[in-house]
Amino acid sequence: MAIERAIRQFEADRKESVRILSRLLIASGTTSPRVGGVGECTFHIVEDECDIEDICQQIEKISNDNEAWGFFKRDAQMLRDADAVIVITSLRSLKDPSDINCNMCGYLTCEYMEQREKLDKKDAAVAYTGPLCTFRAANVAYALNGVISLAKQLGVDFGVFWSAGLAAMRMGAVPRDTGFAVAVGISISEKSPFRDIPLDYDKFNDRSMKDRIIYRLWPQFRSIYS
Repeated sequence: MAIERAIRQFEADRKESVRILSRLLIASGTTSPRVGGVGECTFHIVEDECDIEDICQQIEKISNDNEAWGFFKRDAQMLRDADAVIVITSLRSLKDPSDINCNMCGYLTCEYMEQREKLDKKDAAVAYTGPLCTFRAANVAYALNGVISLAKQLGVDFGVFWSAGLAAMRMGAVPRDTGFAVAVGISISEKSPFRDIPLDYDKFNDRSMKDRIIYRLWPQFRSIYS
């Protein structure tokens, strides 16, 4: 009983470390530099297993919307093994350009970019309905760097997934006017779920192999040796 209690305590402590860590990562991402010194990024922690599963199912659903998104299914399976997912958004890049006419978006002036027709939200094959203000969108990169740089320092496994950011947007799990979003999956476990992953991981993974071998053979094994 003492061994079982110690194992349960370890699992409880591990989950608590995930809860603390995810909030530290948000602090690092929030204090990262912003172009123009204007805040526009938001961070959203998804740590409930059912909520993570909802995102994974949404990723799998939208993987069929564009033939180039086949790898989304692999992303979904990796994120099922994550302990938490942090979604980082860009609120100003869609409707509030920087008004400095930097031309990074490909247009001569910010006003001209604002006047351009946005891509159709109803088109399932479209991920982000640009054009976006690239100058402002760069803030997500700085915020993302703040998150993963601290994760590296703390020795935490992580993976960056734009598929999960897109899924969160389509689910309405982030602010309405988000230009685009990316997500960081984090894991505190003996083996990183984001590294050394086969291309067909959506078909051959821990859950699928257990289902094929253990769960199918166990009833016969139990009946034979009972």
